[in-house]
Amino acid sequence: MRVAFVQLRAEVRRLFSNGEQLLLTLGIPVLLLVFFSVVDVLPTGTKDPIDFLAPGILALATMSTAMVSLGIGTGFERSYHVLKRLGATPLGRPRLIGAKIGSVIAVQIVQFAVLIPISFALGWNPLSPSWALAIAGVVAGTMAFAGIGLSLAGRLPGEINLAAQNGLYLVLLLLGGMVIPFVKLPPGLRSVAKVLPSGALTDVLRDALSDAGTQPGTSWIVLGTWAIVMPLLAARLFRWD
Repeated sequence: MRVAFVQLRAEVRRLFSNGEQLLLTLGIPVLLLVFFSVVDVLPTGTKDPIDFLAPGILALATMSTAMVSLGIGTGFERSYHVLKRLGATPLGRPRLIGAKIGSVIAVQIVQFAVLIPISFALGWNPLSPSWALAIAGVVAGTMAFAGIGLSLAGRLPGEINLAAQNGLYLVLLLLGGMVIPFVKLPPGLRSVAKVLPSGALTDVLRDALSDAGTQPGTSWIVLGTWAIVMPLLAARLFRWD
C-alpha cells in the first residue's frame, strides 16, 4: 500500500504540474462558468444563467479530468514505455491502475471544491438539490469518460492520441448541453447529443441539481450504458507496449 500511495502522489503531482492539463481541468471550466454567468449571451432559457451553467460546468470538469487529462497523460506514458516498465516493477499493474483512478478522484475533489463555491458566489441557488444523485452521476460519468480516454490512449501513438482527445473534447463540449442548450441544436444533432456521454451526464446533473433535466430517466440509461461498456472496451483494447 505504501508503494501504491507513492505512485498516487506522483500521479497527482504530475497532473497539477502540467500546465496544459491544469488549464483543461481548472482553467477552462472556471473561465466558462464566470464569463457566461456575467455576460448573459447564452440562450439558456433560465432566469439566471448560472442556474443553467453550474451543472453543465460540473459535467465538463468531470469529462476534462476523467477523459482528456487521464487519456493524454496515459497515452504519452505508453508511448515512452513508462507503463511497461512500471507494470514490471513491484508496483504491478493493478496498483498502477488504482493510483491513476485515485489521481482522477483527487483532481475532481479539487475541481468541485473550486467550482461549487464560485457557482454559489455567482448566485447559484439550486432548489431541493439531490447531491446523492449528482455524485452517482459523476461516478458513472467518470467511468464512461475514463473508458473512452483509456481506449484511445491504449491504441494510438502519443501525438495522435493528443489530437484525438482534444478534438473529441471539443465535440462533446459543444454537443453535450454544457454551455449550449439542447433545444438550440438542429434536430439531427439534438438526437445525437442525447446519446453521447456528455449529454447524458449534463442532463443527469441538471435534473439532480436544478430540476431542469429534460429526460433524466433516459439519460440515466444512456450514461449507465457508457459507464459499463467503455471500461470493458478499454480493458480489451489497451496495449501496455
